[in-house]
Amino acid sequence: MQLVHFFIQIFLFFFFTSCTKNVQDNTMIPEIIIKDTVVFSERIALGTLEKGSIDEASGMAMSMVNGPTFWTHNDSGDKARIFLVDTLAQYQMTINISNASNRDWEDIAVARDLKDGQSKIYIADIGDNDTKYEYYTIYILPEPIVTENVDVTIDYQQKIVFKYQDGSRDAETLMVDPLSGNIYIVSKREANVQLYQITYPYSTTDTVIAKKMITLPFTQIVAGDISADGKNILLKNYQKVWYWSRKDGTSIVDALSKNPYETPYIQEPQGESICWSPDSKAFYTISEESPIKIKPILYKYIKLK
Repeated sequence: MQLVHFFIQIFLFFFFTSCTKNVQDNTMIPEIIIKDTVVFSERIALGTLEKGSIDEASGMAMSMVNGPTFWTHNDSGDKARIFLVDTLAQYQMTINISNASNRDWEDIAVARDLKDGQSKIYIADIGDNDTKYEYYTIYILPEPIVTENVDVTIDYQQKIVFKYQDGSRDAETLMVDPLSGNIYIVSKREANVQLYQITYPYSTTDTVIAKKMITLPFTQIVAGDISADGKNILLKNYQKVWYWSRKDGTSIVDALSKNPYETPYIQEPQGESICWSPDSKAFYTISEESPIKIKPILYKYIKLK
């Protein structure tokens, strides 16, 4: 990320708007944010990411088939590749994705496909700092089972090309609901960001429309995740992390319409990644390398209730 984005974060610390209802488009904004620092533990440092080629870890997602590891990727301009890292921040391997390109990869998710039960990796090419693009891409590939720490090249299995219902957006957050299969994208730069839905099953042959679902009272949202059991949701910006508990029978939209908890997150130098542990009992964060070359540290926050 450019140095100017680092200073924008500081400015935005004081910028959050009051939480009110949005009377346009009949969307709703939760009115109260509940502080509850008992929900999660204080952060635990697990290790420093030393792999030099991972310098802009802009998304992370826990593996479902490779033990205690997560997938991450670099921001715009890198090769079409993802990295496997363990939960002590030790680099494991690289997967190169043939016939794909990294225009501006901003997030990654892992979820089981509702049809075949296979673990799939979703890579979101959704960054658009100048909101100049009409179309955006999500690459889907089967999650490989790693037997050796050897770099490999694989093809993506599917590619979703989509556009937003209401025009171009810059976004850095992709989430996949394991219960419905729906894909959710949260925009970044508005004073009150938007939640968009791509409904499962999604076309990989025609352009898909990401439908605007709800307005949320946050800005600069840079990451989010839905737990593997579908019961927990996280969203973060540079300064804070918010948590929602999802009740049985409710949709992601319904859950995010309720009041969130604010977790005891400590700001990282360039924190743009978050994901749940496979058992939904903790979440992890890792930062990009900061503009002043501070190495990223992998952190864990344990869910206490």
